[in-house]
Amino acid sequence: MTDTAVPALVDELRAHLGPVLPLLVDVAADLHAHPEIRFTEVHAAVRLTAELDAAGFAVERGFAGLETAFVGRWQTSDARDDTPSIAVFCEYDALEGIGHACGHNIIAAAGLGAALLLKSALEAAPGTPARLVVIGSPGEEGAAGKVPMIDGGVLEGIDLAIMVHPSGHDSVDGTTLSRVALDVEFRGRASHAAASPERGINALDAVTLSLTAIGLLRQQLTDDARVHAIVTDGGQAPNIIPEHAALRVFVRAAEQDHLLADVVPRVRACFQGAAIATGCEVLVEERTPPYFSLVSNPVLAELARAAYERLGREVANEPITGSTDMGNVSHVVPSIHPMVRLVPDGVPHTREFAAAAGGPEAEPAIADGALMLAATALAVYRDPAIAVAAREAFDAR
Repeated sequence: MTDTAVPALVDELRAHLGPVLPLLVDVAADLHAHPEIRFTEVHAAVRLTAELDAAGFAVERGFAGLETAFVGRWQTSDARDDTPSIAVFCEYDALEGIGHACGHNIIAAAGLGAALLLKSALEAAPGTPARLVVIGSPGEEGAAGKVPMIDGGVLEGIDLAIMVHPSGHDSVDGTTLSRVALDVEFRGRASHAAASPERGINALDAVTLSLTAIGLLRQQLTDDARVHAIVTDGGQAPNIIPEHAALRVFVRAAEQDHLLADVVPRVRACFQGAAIATGCEVLVEERTPPYFSLVSNPVLAELARAAYERLGREVANEPITGSTDMGNVSHVVPSIHPMVRLVPDGVPHTREFAAAAGGPEAEPAIADGALMLAATALAVYRDPAIAVAAREAFDAR
């Protein structure tokens, strides 16, 4: 089977969409109305695992010590050890302050939809061995929740991994930036800011110098590099010299080696220099795992492209300039992370995108995202040689 057979699979799966689409739209709306940030996604995990339970999946709640992670498994009665095992990833965490502005409620609904469509199609036409795993991965926004799941063995026995993400365009084979998160603390000495400022050591001055140094450094960085920060502690009162101040900084670049060997050390030097200049002590920690750049599997991407074309979506060759822990997955097993257009030229992490993720625009993105994922997986189940080809491309990358 080649990508030329995918349009027929889309049509086959579309016949199963009608009964489940209202449920998927309701799931997305439910998650949108109950936004939960990293590792607090209790409502989302309960809803999604309940739907998988009801559909006949064997659900493991909690994984790798993550309360809101889950794994749902289902296979046909004729599945063998060599039957392809495909993982569909669901994300469902929101962003601080602006809710589902990255559309993870749509990711969850589309991933659930792909699983339900596959199970329905495989049961309606017996004779295709299949092993299907739905992985609920919390904490994608800022905490790399997939990494402890990978370390805990969630990808053991998995041949391929797929998921879909809403965006302002449709694409199937983009990449992402590698990312390191740095938590920076400066410690100085408190004093009365008016009566005895000379007795203080100003930790906020160190933060200010750090941000200035980073701003100047940007001119000497490669075009793909990104450094962005927030002040998480700027002191307690204007009349107290701040004895403690802190930053959270994301550092990104296209290539992981370049990021770790060149960009991150230069950013760290900004903090060291600020500490020396102000007399502060500085502590720089990486409290979350790094995100690896996404490696899109070309074999799977072509299947996804054919599905989108059948659905009337125009696939763009757009880079994904953010970061995702699906990149870490893609370094372990052949993977894809296509984007599905929610609103034309929509920009995630904005209030406008959050509104669209909870509006009428969500339904076609959920439907087409689920159909694309399901058609990609069904093509592999119907022709296991595709899984072999995907692995060969992965090994040769």
